Amino acid sequence: MDREWNDSQPIYRQLRDRVVAMILDGVLKEGDPLPSVRNVAAEYRVNPLTVLKGYQQLVDEQLVESKRGRGMFVNAGARDLLLKGERQRFLAEEWPRVHATIRRLGLTPEELLNDAGGANLPAALDAVEPDAATPDATNSNTTEEEPKA
Repeated sequence: MDREWNDSQPIYRQLRDRVVAMILDGVLKEGDPLPSVRNVAAEYRVNPLTVLKGYQQLVDEQLVESKRGRGMFVNAGARDLLLKGERQRFLAEEWPRVHATIRRLGLTPEELLNDAGGANLPAALDAVEPDAATPDATNSNTTEEEPKA
């Protein structure tokens, strides 16, 4: 985790966001223990109650569970739950701005998919793990057209 804090958000929220990023990035997997409150507090020079408040948000969101005397552990399905929420947030909050910019610039889908900025998007997408980039084909909401005879 990064040791720098910004003033735009409370530290407990930044701690929560960093743990979420670790789960999404696969650093913390289902069943893995979170770093102890004491260790995080000492390493980042913050109050243990601040760390506990950030961890409690993760418990409230059902992303982690507290096992008395053993610590906090990532719940099964936490990554999927986070991905669903992040996708919804992206589509609701970020995509409208991105879409507006695309329209304002008059970009076509072909221009977006071709080598426009030095990076070939299809090749980049091929390099991403399938489960991290898109839902698997069995969960796809799209249907393929049947060939016409």
